[in-house]
Amino acid sequence: MSRTVHPIEQESFRILRSRLDTSGLPRLHRAVLERVIHSSADLAYADDLVADEAELIAAHAALHAGAPVVADVRMVAAGITGRRAVCRLHDAVAGPGLTRSAHAVRLAYEQVGPGALWVIGCAPTALEELLALDAAPALVIGLPVGFVGAAESKARLRASGLPAVSNISEKGGSAVAAAALNALLYTPAAAQDPKENDL
Repeated sequence: MSRTVHPIEQESFRILRSRLDTSGLPRLHRAVLERVIHSSADLAYADDLVADEAELIAAHAALHAGAPVVADVRMVAAGITGRRAVCRLHDAVAGPGLTRSAHAVRLAYEQVGPGALWVIGCAPTALEELLALDAAPALVIGLPVGFVGAAESKARLRASGLPAVSNISEKGGSAVAAAALNALLYTPAAAQDPKENDL
């Protein structure tokens, strides 16, 4: 994806890198971590974010080959640039034992099937519902936020064996979830200059 990087964004990344040395990280893990920190101004993600480079490489290839992207809420979908994300929350209804977010996941899966990239930044119940499905995702960006169920749902995601980006703590949210997906969108298939990390 070709894009123009604003000077303010360039300066933000310069400041980030002056405060945190990410140069030893694998390329895609570094891109995701830096974009998450850039979106939150929270350097503590360096010790909180969990991702596997091999899984990111496979997800990056799927994304750039046109795999669908699903967002749990409109705020996540709005934060994803350069790719339209499926979000079915407006069609979903809550029912006994089922939140609107969980129902939206069911509806989205019916629409996109296996092989999608799922970006969950708001509702732990959306992540729990995705884990209950046999969704065979290309990647789950599971970064829901909150004091009720968020950390637990992310722990279950990590234990599931699904390819994932998550974090250990209760923090997260729409901005950081969208940022993680954008990092994969913005990173070209191969480094143009090995000395340069993509913004």
